[in-house]
Amino acid sequence: MGVASGCGPRLRDLSFLFRIKNLNMTTADLPTGEAAPTLDADELRAWLRLAHAKGLRPLALRALLAAFGGPREVLSESFASLAETADARAAEAALAPPEDVEGVPFDDYIEAVLAWASEPCNHILTLADATYPQALLTMPDPPPLLYAKGRLDLLQARAVAIVGSRNASPQGLEDARRFARALSDAGLAVVSGLALGIDASAHRGALEGATGTVSVIGTGADLVYPAAHHTLAHELARDGAILSEWPLGTPARSANFPQRNRLIAGMSGGVLIVEAAMRSGSLITARLANEMGRDVFAIPGSIHAPLSQGCHRLIKQGAKLVETPEDVLEEFGIPTATASAAAQRARSRPVSASWASARLSEAEFAMNGDAERVLGALGHAPATLEILAMRTDLDGAVLQSALLQLELSGRVAALAGGRYTAVERS
Repeated sequence: MGVASGCGPRLRDLSFLFRIKNLNMTTADLPTGEAAPTLDADELRAWLRLAHAKGLRPLALRALLAAFGGPREVLSESFASLAETADARAAEAALAPPEDVEGVPFDDYIEAVLAWASEPCNHILTLADATYPQALLTMPDPPPLLYAKGRLDLLQARAVAIVGSRNASPQGLEDARRFARALSDAGLAVVSGLALGIDASAHRGALEGATGTVSVIGTGADLVYPAAHHTLAHELARDGAILSEWPLGTPARSANFPQRNRLIAGMSGGVLIVEAAMRSGSLITARLANEMGRDVFAIPGSIHAPLSQGCHRLIKQGAKLVETPEDVLEEFGIPTATASAAAQRARSRPVSASWASARLSEAEFAMNGDAERVLGALGHAPATLEILAMRTDLDGAVLQSALLQLELSGRVAALAGGRYTAVERS
């Protein structure tokens, strides 16, 4: 059975090669609008052979390409020449017969890539392409080949990464969305990783802004992970960009995500951590960004919140404490007046569904005295019903009614363990 595509032919004879079990997890049907560049099959074959050669590190491959001019030239050289330029291990890896890629015979994989790249807005980018992200070229070991889907112009834009916890608080999700939209309106592309929580909220906020967003993923560009983000991936393919260094058909593997974080850091002029626990993968992204000379920003939180501990640690280590999007823009050298003008010119977009159904609009919501007391009692840290009852002197029924009113308006969110937290809205 083939994989239906909304922007290209049905791949009846190739899709089975990737052993895709869940068609809802593919990006083959994502909408796209640009024509992919024409690829030379022999050149692509040489790039793919070297890019996916086991044991050939990107830094060594870059040295070989610099010495000999291109992938076909590298493959035509002798073992001695390659070993003299890089080392024996790199020479052996480069000249080894091509192995299967994700369980697919190499020749069949080439056919599959050519078919994928022939679909509108699907691109294979190599170090030799002008469309290769220039920011990645400042890394010592940029990937030799990238799979891209969507708007290539975003890959050259000034960018800021926004990352954080997968299990984010309602306030963290709102902060990520608000910062992303403001930074996008100011002319910065927002880079993130399509993960649950902060990443997804950042992508959605940036899509609502004027510039857009780039999703760097840890799977093949033909897959969506997590599957719950299939709709978001549609939006990214249409109005943003999806980028992967992994071969088509690569499933989600835990070992891939730290490497994905390296590209997120490399694509960006700075990385903003919204919420992070002490062992969060976002701290890896922050460390990599710092090693690359990128700015690191962190939003502080309550001293009682586990998801603030990672941010507080970064701030202690020298990350820039930020409270507003303007704090980030200042470090990027973008005046607030310029950012405001850019926001005025922002193209109209549908409102995100993140605050959709069962929420009262501001016009519909008139906060009564009890709800106002509860909101004031919550402050900036989560609290249980018992604590709120003690702080407000409201009986159970009145307190529950006030909390329900606040939840429906989107000003309060319920957390695990019977706790409630105030949500600051933009």
